[in-house]
Amino acid sequence: LQAAGKKNSSNLLELTEAELEEQFVRGDGPGGQATNKTNNCVVLKHIPSGIVVKCHQTRSVEQNRKRAREILQEKVDLFYKGEDSDVFKEKKASEKKKQEKKRRAKENLERKKHFKEMQQLDKK
Repeated sequence: LQAAGKKNSSNLLELTEAELEEQFVRGDGPGGQATNKTNNCVVLKHIPSGIVVKCHQTRSVEQNRKRAREILQEKVDLFYKGEDSDVFKEKKASEKKKQEKKRRAKENLERKKHFKEMQQLDKK
């Protein structure tokens, strides 16, 4: 989820600890022995919706637990509210902004090409 962690949680659905199932597992990816020997990866499941989040962003279990809950809260909000969710709206706005930036970059490139062509014609 691209928008995860960028939204304040005031409008998101609240999660209760009774609805969550938490596990600590060994993480994977880069890190070598430190990653392979410690159980600091948090797997969090929201039982009513069945959504599962795996968080292994830091070496700290507490930070991973906090981060996993934030991500899960946003995913659950998106699951239940759909297009009315603030997370969905923020993601759409971000995509629109990215497309606009791409369009402007393409226009600038075309403008530069045209300018170079004009310079070539002037030299001849």
